Amino acid sequence: MNRKKMPLLLMLTAGAVTCIITFVMKYPIIWKLVTLLVVLVIFYMLGSILKWILDAFEKQNEKAALDEGEVIEKETEEEREGSDKEKE
Repeated sequence: MNRKKMPLLLMLTAGAVTCIITFVMKYPIIWKLVTLLVVLVIFYMLGSILKWILDAFEKQNEKAALDEGEVIEKETEEEREGSDKEKE
């Protein structure tokens, strides 16, 4: 799954919500800009952390799937050896 743009989308969504709220609440322009900057930085960091965590989970799942595949292959080899011995 492509998570490359996740931090950006999260940041921009939070920024849009912040712009709407500060406009409705009639904040002065300097407070609007400061609030927007803080929100963009915070949500970009949160999005990056979330992306990193999801990527780490995906790597663990891939490793577990590979390990499980090796176990299945070993079992089939053991079964083949066992069936060869039974034939004798």
